[in-house]
Amino acid sequence: MTRSLLQLLIDLLTEWQIHRTRLVSKDGHCNIEYANARYSSLLAYMLDLWTTLVEISWSFVMFLFTASFLITWFVFGLLWYWIARDHGDLSWQNPPDFLNACVVNVTGLTAAFLYSLETQTFIAYGWRAITTLCPGAVTVYVIQVIFGTVITCFWGGVVTAKISLPRRRAKAIVFSEMAVICCRQDALCLKIRVANIRKSLMIGTQIYGKLIKTTITPEGETIIMDQVNIDFRVETGKDNLFFISPLTLYHVIDRKSPFFEMAADNLHQQDFELVVFLDSVATYTSLSCQVRTSYVPKEIMWGYQFLPIITRSKEGKYRVDFSNFARVVPISTAHCAYCFHSEREQHHHSIHGTVNEGFEMIETSGH
Repeated sequence: MTRSLLQLLIDLLTEWQIHRTRLVSKDGHCNIEYANARYSSLLAYMLDLWTTLVEISWSFVMFLFTASFLITWFVFGLLWYWIARDHGDLSWQNPPDFLNACVVNVTGLTAAFLYSLETQTFIAYGWRAITTLCPGAVTVYVIQVIFGTVITCFWGGVVTAKISLPRRRAKAIVFSEMAVICCRQDALCLKIRVANIRKSLMIGTQIYGKLIKTTITPEGETIIMDQVNIDFRVETGKDNLFFISPLTLYHVIDRKSPFFEMAADNLHQQDFELVVFLDSVATYTSLSCQVRTSYVPKEIMWGYQFLPIITRSKEGKYRVDFSNFARVVPISTAHCAYCFHSEREQHHHSIHGTVNEGFEMIETSGH
């Protein structure tokens, strides 16, 4: 019991360490920190206010939304209070007749705040209404109406932009938690799965990968985030994917692949991160989105393959069983890519023979 708890604690610490040190999390967030950057100042974010408001969290947007209206109502309320005070309309100034006031029934700060709220939100006036006796009051009224229209349209645009963000649509695209390495059509391949769990199609889908690792150049320079392109394909090719059902993506491990030098016994000791990207366009909104995930060596299983996920019913309908989406089964696989290609070459020579370039045929005549 104690040993199992200790092993569980070790596994949790290992998982936390991997999550903290990986460049891209499983849900696509980038784990990178900017230091000594000019853009980190508050002024830089304010200069690009629209992008800042679209990117920040909903709770902060609602706070700014509420604060902007309360502050403007209060500021214009102070202006209406000052106008009433300057005209002698306040209750403590004993006005002779409320009908001769700049704003009827604005006799204090609370009444001025309520009148400011009613003016900016375009609701019908009750006890308080502006008159034509004060040109300055009419000017403030026009300015507040215009400002209220602008601020309402601005926040309406922010909310609409945040609701229509493509990242919401991207959450319906999921990758398998693990990647596998196995044989496929006489080739050693690294496979992952991706699925669109909504029935709305994604068009123009492009899938590619980057292998992130630390390398040292022949000149002695250390490149911390060296990026190597990883090509992924499906049965129909790598372009114009018909993303109507879950796809199994595969990368052929040939002599040009960065996985060629790896083997089953040293894969988990490697130091790299495989980042997979999916770029696509939603049909209903025509908005492009990008989905990202990553795989570290401990999340790549050598000698396994995914279970089938698509079947066909007796009625002829196609059925996708998501219970098998991430399930894998062991399969006989070569120990390393070099061994796999060596076995293939030996098998090819055993069937077709070997060409001996030094062999010379001599004709002889029989006696």
